[in-house]
Amino acid sequence: MIRRLLVANRGEIARRVFATCRRLGIETVAVFSDADAGLPFVHEADVAFRLPGSAPADTYLRGDLVVEAARRTGADAVHPGYGFLSESAAFARAVIDAGRTWVGPSPESIAAMGSKVGAKRLMVAAGVPVLTAPADPSEGDLPLLVKASAGGGGRGMRIVRSLVDLPGEIETASAEAASAFGDGTVFVEPYVEHGRHVEVQVVGDHHGDVLVLGERDCSIQRRHQKVVEEAPAPDIDGAVVAAMQEAARAAAAAIGYVGAGTVEFLYDPARERFSFLEMNTRLQVEHPVTEAVFDIDLVELQLAVAEGRALGSVVEPPGSPRGHAIEVRLYAEDPVRDWQPQSGRLVTFDIPHDASFEPGSVRVDAGVASGSEVSTHYDAMLAKVIAWAPTRHEAARRLAGALSRARIHGVTTNRDLLVATLRDPAFLAGEVGTDFFDRRPVVHEPGSPSPQLLLAATILLAEDDRRKRRVQQGIPVGWRNVTSQPQRTVLLDGDTEHLVEWLGTREGYSAGDTRVLDASVARVVLETGGVSAPYEGVVVAAPDGTREVHVDGPGMSASLQERPRFADPAEQVRAGTLVAPMPGTVVSVAVRVGDRVEQGQAMLVLEAMKMQHTVTAPTSGVVTEIDVESGGQVAAGAVLVVVEGDEG
Repeated sequence: MIRRLLVANRGEIARRVFATCRRLGIETVAVFSDADAGLPFVHEADVAFRLPGSAPADTYLRGDLVVEAARRTGADAVHPGYGFLSESAAFARAVIDAGRTWVGPSPESIAAMGSKVGAKRLMVAAGVPVLTAPADPSEGDLPLLVKASAGGGGRGMRIVRSLVDLPGEIETASAEAASAFGDGTVFVEPYVEHGRHVEVQVVGDHHGDVLVLGERDCSIQRRHQKVVEEAPAPDIDGAVVAAMQEAARAAAAAIGYVGAGTVEFLYDPARERFSFLEMNTRLQVEHPVTEAVFDIDLVELQLAVAEGRALGSVVEPPGSPRGHAIEVRLYAEDPVRDWQPQSGRLVTFDIPHDASFEPGSVRVDAGVASGSEVSTHYDAMLAKVIAWAPTRHEAARRLAGALSRARIHGVTTNRDLLVATLRDPAFLAGEVGTDFFDRRPVVHEPGSPSPQLLLAATILLAEDDRRKRRVQQGIPVGWRNVTSQPQRTVLLDGDTEHLVEWLGTREGYSAGDTRVLDASVARVVLETGGVSAPYEGVVVAAPDGTREVHVDGPGMSASLQERPRFADPAEQVRAGTLVAPMPGTVVSVAVRVGDRVEQGQAMLVLEAMKMQHTVTAPTSGVVTEIDVESGGQVAAGAVLVVVEGDEG
């Protein structure tokens, strides 16, 4: 019996495993890097161990440090979570050799499926359908997909639509795979247009039994990383689903699989055919939708199997899935700006949900909380939000409602994209696919804040002034002896300025046709045309000494900055200046001072949150200044390169 479990991972998966352990009476151990010291998972464990190391991105990859942490904290078992060392056969072997219980498949099974190239050979032998590309592809074989052999999550993956581009895309994918997984091996396979990503959950025990727990659809992706997942998969013929589940069982049996794992397939709806993609020898990010529709706890099954118990003694054979569950991944990224990852401090993080993990209503698996710092060292996912309901439409509505009412301030996220997707007619009709975001215009520039929301933001700032002042407490905010003109507040929404005019009177605030019914430093109630609505918000100090105000109103949220009365000349940059769109590491610089460049030409490559981003020339001209070098760290907004344009 496991007494104390160390989770060799971070964030939401560590908290997820801890939740089951608490229910079962198992003590928990967290391991953490310096960058994660303030995150919730560290403080929720019974014992926490700081992993030494100066490079936070690599800390969780040091298996020797994790094994030593298990020894130092008295942990008798190790759960790998997902990502990092979860699919490392060497790490699994090290844990076992250290006398600890390994909560996962055998090192041999991990090794067998660790190489996508080798795994495909095994599946061919097991009779599982496999997708293969010709050794010498021609134009007729396009499009192709370059993939990393040792990894996943969209890293080291490129779509190729021209044979001329194939060598360059292979080189780029290999570099990204080497950076993310320590292995630059890539392979090429056919790319199925409008394909669907469908996977089957399996759990095997030490007694030779393999439990198949239905299928999930994970087709809606961006940059080959999943965004929306659901169970069961919509609109697939029952005979195809049955064949897919049987193929997953055969795949697990072929390697004597033990523990929770996922067999992933590419489904071609035009031909109603599926092909093996890979097997993830670990728990998947999207496992909660399977838990919801089968009313089980997959982590509990993992622990039971690791303790040597037979699946038949732990869980009843599953019947048909009940109802429908949908999960979305909330990322710190800006979909409008080419999905650029975001970092910074989460001022507010509050999503309406149920406290327990029981099926029904809304569940949130989050790695962060209000006040958490989102760093550039790890994946951009902040949380998973899951809804269960009797039908797919009800689950989508319930999930969209929870997200739209969420209060998330301080870091740009994909929340609005998720809500738009869940309410999109094509999604509700089951028209999902890996190219969903290419086909559907659900990514939109955010609309301008309404006059009422801008007024609410202004009043929140004024109430913040009232709270801070130490004298003349009885005088109304913004009051003037002679009201010859209104007070004027300028709010910045990115590069857009909004002017708000208002008065402070003996009776309170006055602003045209809108009445201010109530005002405090956190909440404002406005009435316009007989309709009243509350606006909640928070005011925080900005790095430049001004203030930011984050406001949530009916159907709209905004993060605005108070414009200083006098601009600092040091904050200005001249035309042609290329600044970092995000904090990160400079991977390579492709130009030198004096080089002639054209608008849109690649200038350098930044790596942030394990993804590489090409930064291009803002104008045609000559490079006059380069302020960075390969391997250097840059902050968001830092000057990278200056180009003197042809027009001066």
